[in-house]
Amino acid sequence: MPGTLYLCATPIGNLEDITLRVLRVLKEVDVIVAEDSRRTRQLLSRYGITTPLAKSLYQGVEEERTEAVLELLRAGKNVALVSDAGTPLISDPGFPLVRACVEEGIPVVPVPGPSAVLAALVAAGLPPQPFLFAGYPPRGISARRTWLSQLLRLPYTVVFFESPKRLLATLALLAELAPERQTVVARELTKVHEEFVRGSTQAVHAEFARRGKVLGEVVVLFAPSPEAPKESMDQEAVLARYQELLRQGLSPSEARKRTAKEFGIPARQVYQIVLAARKISP
Repeated sequence: MPGTLYLCATPIGNLEDITLRVLRVLKEVDVIVAEDSRRTRQLLSRYGITTPLAKSLYQGVEEERTEAVLELLRAGKNVALVSDAGTPLISDPGFPLVRACVEEGIPVVPVPGPSAVLAALVAAGLPPQPFLFAGYPPRGISARRTWLSQLLRLPYTVVFFESPKRLLATLALLAELAPERQTVVARELTKVHEEFVRGSTQAVHAEFARRGKVLGEVVVLFAPSPEAPKESMDQEAVLARYQELLRQGLSPSEARKRTAKEFGIPARQVYQIVLAARKISP
């Protein structure tokens, strides 16, 4: 029987943000595959974990090193995959390995935990659903402009990572393309200097231009397009949120208003979606 690949989420800053299950899995597996063994050793040392580390699986070598991890799994070894911070595969290495395991029928088990995407989203003050995580922008200015222009047209809250070195240039593009769009920069999440800078793209850009040098890990978010076709809104997501608010104790009227505000649509549209769902229910 093959072993199991565990995808273990690790802290994005504060080392206390790790689940008991992740700690147990990291202790019990036969080997840990890290994005950067130096970073992972710090975490293992903090919790007294002595599980052996395999060769690092970082971007650029993951394709060629996937086979070595597969050999361990085929031999019945249990393997934990961790990234430097957060959940593996979310703009981090590991997809070729997971894809190969799925193709071969090797069990893949997620062990959830910290995520910079979700931490930024829930505290940003923007509609939390529907949202789109877009990874990292292209490095080239022209490609980045096209990329942002496409995302700005969507009826979703958009979340993406950015390098602190390129943040100011990206905010300048956003300020040019959509100067009044509500934007949030979440910096150093869960760390001592955690902060959220909120405002229009113009105002947020001006704030970081005033500061000059930007340090730390950065997540950027901006609000859904107010001009996006309302027909493109995910009606199932609207209905699910309305029903969730009802379960939380809100009245139907309050739930409609809250749902409408979060999705940026009229309350009457929420009412129509709810009414349509009632008509087709058995």
